[in-house]
Amino acid sequence: MDKKDKLQLSETDICDLFITPALKAQKWDSMTQIRREVTLTPGPVIVRGNVSSRNQKKKKFADYVLSWKPSLPVAIIEAKSNGFSVSHGLQQALDYAGILQLPCAFSSNGDRFAGHDKTAPAGADIETEMALEEFPTPDELWRRYRTFHNIEPDEVALVEQPYFREAEGKDPRYYQVEAINRSVEAIAKGQRRVLLIMATGTGKTYTTFQIIWRLWKAGKAKRILFLADRNILVDQTLVNDFKPFGPVMTKVKNRKIDPAYQIHLGLYQALTGPSESDKIFKSVSRDFFDLIVIDECHRGSAAEDSAWREILDYFDSAVHIGMTATPKETEYVSNATYFGAPVYTYSLKQGIEDGFLAPYKVIRIDIDRDIEGWTPPPGTVDDLGNAVEEREYNQKDMDRILILNQRTKLVAERVMQLLRATDPMAKTIIFCEDIDHAERMRKAIVNAAGDLARDNSKYVMRITGDSVEGKAELDRFIDPEEPYPVIATTSQLLSTGVDTKTCKLIVLDRTINSMTMFKQIIGRGSRIDEDNNKYFYTIMDFKKATELFRDPDFDGEPVVIYEPDPDDDPVPPDPDPEPGDEGEGPEGSGDPPGVTKIRISGVDARIIAERVEYIGPDGNLITESYREFARNQITLEYASLDDFVRKWQASDRKKAIIDELEEYGIVLSNLAEEVGKDFGDFDLLCHVAYGQPPLTRRERAEKVKKRDYFGKYGDKARAVLSALLDKYADEGITTIEEAKVLRLRPFTEIGTPLEIINGAFGGKQNYERAIRELENEIYDQAASE
Repeated sequence: MDKKDKLQLSETDICDLFITPALKAQKWDSMTQIRREVTLTPGPVIVRGNVSSRNQKKKKFADYVLSWKPSLPVAIIEAKSNGFSVSHGLQQALDYAGILQLPCAFSSNGDRFAGHDKTAPAGADIETEMALEEFPTPDELWRRYRTFHNIEPDEVALVEQPYFREAEGKDPRYYQVEAINRSVEAIAKGQRRVLLIMATGTGKTYTTFQIIWRLWKAGKAKRILFLADRNILVDQTLVNDFKPFGPVMTKVKNRKIDPAYQIHLGLYQALTGPSESDKIFKSVSRDFFDLIVIDECHRGSAAEDSAWREILDYFDSAVHIGMTATPKETEYVSNATYFGAPVYTYSLKQGIEDGFLAPYKVIRIDIDRDIEGWTPPPGTVDDLGNAVEEREYNQKDMDRILILNQRTKLVAERVMQLLRATDPMAKTIIFCEDIDHAERMRKAIVNAAGDLARDNSKYVMRITGDSVEGKAELDRFIDPEEPYPVIATTSQLLSTGVDTKTCKLIVLDRTINSMTMFKQIIGRGSRIDEDNNKYFYTIMDFKKATELFRDPDFDGEPVVIYEPDPDDDPVPPDPDPEPGDEGEGPEGSGDPPGVTKIRISGVDARIIAERVEYIGPDGNLITESYREFARNQITLEYASLDDFVRKWQASDRKKAIIDELEEYGIVLSNLAEEVGKDFGDFDLLCHVAYGQPPLTRRERAEKVKKRDYFGKYGDKARAVLSALLDKYADEGITTIEEAKVLRLRPFTEIGTPLEIINGAFGGKQNYERAIRELENEIYDQAASE
């Protein structure tokens, strides 16, 4: 093929005709080693108002991912059409290789390959070019991968052990691949303590399953214990991610470890207890388990949860893997001190930036009695007739010491106001101070919900540790297919581990000082569920808890702070629970011991301030409407109104500009919801970005009709153009640009598309010219306004 013909080929043609054949010639297997058009990240979701869209500009999409085994990617290739230089795509390929921690990246325009090799020996070129037939073989790139990750020959067998793959099953996401491979490689090298930090909603349990599967299949771990501290976490794991283990798996129950099984899933509480007879883990030998995985290991260091340490100390010869979303790092305690530095970290911020986790908007609401405080007038008595201490009660006292029933009613009414304005059936969790507060909030929501609660008594339920009825509904609350319960009031039971992927609203009416608890609570909404149209969630904050978003530690790397002196115990001591980290009591009201609550019904409360904030491009919270966001994005692309008008008028198809703006997250239908649905796309954009007074599409169309524009056309062409103008007025510019519009009424009454194009306009070229002239009539007038 000569150069001129090659320049006409698309990027896909270059792949099909040159790159893929070159790979196959070097013995790359097209079924198991070559993956084309691989989406690494889908691009972040942008939220403004009550609408959302993906920023396609930030989508990461690799033309080729080359793998030694399906579980082991080794290189990236970025393809470009022949008009680009051979190395034009190399920078992009290196970005993707960095994400996957790969040593090699390549670029090609169909003439040659450009390559970057991080394992090149000292003195050798890192970047080189090579002929198509000189592309490295699978063996060579696998050798470079092993060098890059320092994998020794005796470690290869375990590292090569493949994933579990279902027929037509899902492929792991890139960060799951990294977490799995880094863990397996660390264990292959003899590391006995492994820590993985992955944000809530990123698939920690699926990742755990794949690690266990590979170690089990490779014979590295024959008996495995998966430890959790919530029964629902064990049950979810048993029937979902771990299901492929089938008959070799069991749940530890009846105070017995059954040696007939290889995979054991258990609660801490089921394996140990306060008395020696409760410690059933001692019924098997210390070397019984080869691998122990501790789910949510950040909770294991608190005094009430320290049981995991005595279990791990007993089985100290096993490999221990800690999984957490929220590394706990204080002066006294650090899970990184026990497990060592994490082998892989995937943060909430990164998950949102990649588009795998749902972004959030924050509604901060200030109530007068919280902010201004309240001092009871002399002689005030509570609802039981007891005298109330004359002192100032502030936000931290509300619902812990002082109960103002009007305040609870106000919160409930504001929650229902938001739900009625958006979606009254949106799954909602309300976090309260304690069990008593959760029950009062349930009652207040029932009254505020009115018919919604009357029609179904399970519209709102208290789901707390002491509520048998509430806990019985937990499975239905988290089931996307079950509409009820819609709202759950809780104190702490739903703060961790429970997979509430359809949760769209989290209400914080609880004082939260613990960063660990805060991360866990907001993690309840972080999952994206496209099947149920859940792309973002809202946090409604009545207690200033979301100030923790501004804490530099909110999304930071774990740092070990405990620094024992030479004579100190190297194991960090267990601290007292952090303020705000107190849990629910096992039963009763949940009142703190020794605290008598003051209940007063007659004190008014009102909202004195409210503001909405969104997570911005830099990961920080900003106050910005969808309209402001659109204006900023449009003016980034088109600095002035003249720039935009020139581009709009020069474009043969306006849809191309509209599609380009969508890549920046500007969806015109969403913008029209805020500004007005009757404006044309041009007017909408000019008004929002440059402050131009808009006219509706109907007004634009009428202006064209009043001018003698159609006079130069014959009767049939005039009828077609007039109908097209009406279509523009009703539906917008993109409708009249599509050829299929001629298959709709009233055009079908004029003739077939072929009859219209040839008979009325004398051919396709003349028809398209007439469409452009019609658009110019509309927009020349618009531009001059």
